[in-house]
Amino acid sequence: MHEDKRRVGLIGLGAMGHPMAACISRAGFALTVLDADAGRTASVASELSATAAESAADLARQADIVVTMLPNSAIVGQVLGGESGVLAGFRDGGVILEMSSGVPDVTRELATQAAENGVTLLDAPVSGGVSRAKTGELAIMVGGPDEAFAKSEAVLAAMGKVIRTGPVGSAHAMKALNNLVSAGGFLIGIEALLIGSRFGLDPELMVDVLNASTGMNNSTQKKFKQFVLSRQFDAGFGLDLMVKDLGIAMGVARATDTAAPLSGLCRDLWSGAQKWMGPGQDHTAVARFSEMLAGSELAPGAKDEPGK
Repeated sequence: MHEDKRRVGLIGLGAMGHPMAACISRAGFALTVLDADAGRTASVASELSATAAESAADLARQADIVVTMLPNSAIVGQVLGGESGVLAGFRDGGVILEMSSGVPDVTRELATQAAENGVTLLDAPVSGGVSRAKTGELAIMVGGPDEAFAKSEAVLAAMGKVIRTGPVGSAHAMKALNNLVSAGGFLIGIEALLIGSRFGLDPELMVDVLNASTGMNNSTQKKFKQFVLSRQFDAGFGLDLMVKDLGIAMGVARATDTAAPLSGLCRDLWSGAQKWMGPGQDHTAVARFSEMLAGSELAPGAKDEPGK
């Protein structure tokens, strides 16, 4: 067990939550886990030598710190509230690390609800995807009071690099804005590859040049060859979740009365891809939507005749 003897409860054992739980376990913390899928709860508990909880309240009764890694703020609210929710079982002084990608205003409301029950909620969304969740190298943005942060810093550090963003809600705003920048960089990069391919350039060569030049971004480095040109489209982060995060970012823009025309266009293009391809797609599959618009397909070595 970790030297500070704190027990951690983690709710949500999906593509991100499972490896995050593994990092917490490896760091030596006693761990209790819960997922909406009872079979997954049992499987992960067995794998990590953790305790399987029967409900969110049961998990909270066993924990000093509760981590939520869930699809959206609405589900987080359901897990926290009610007779079988986290707040029904959590003792005074407990800390909730809300590590989902949430809506900042809703996060503030949940923090108020938690405070009324003697519990402190921090928003602590992550960036880095499944690969960095597995290695414990996520970027973790954290908003909320210093005292609760100090109580939970070692748990957060087990999963990645921690960056304080300010009061509660600020981290969820930052996460959405980060994904806005990431989404924009992905689309403009794919469009550049499509233009170059139609001109006669090799897409793989273009990626190499971008990565040696000022056009480099996370997508050119870690997504284009790996998931687009390979035609695998399996980076592990859903298109539906990206569209949700872009909606959150635009909500922050509206709340702050900030004109953001390019951001709005980016959100509309991703949303259009979601509608065109249907639910359940990997976010890198948005490249297929850009290919449809251009009337070309990207693949290693694929190129049209110059000027065509």
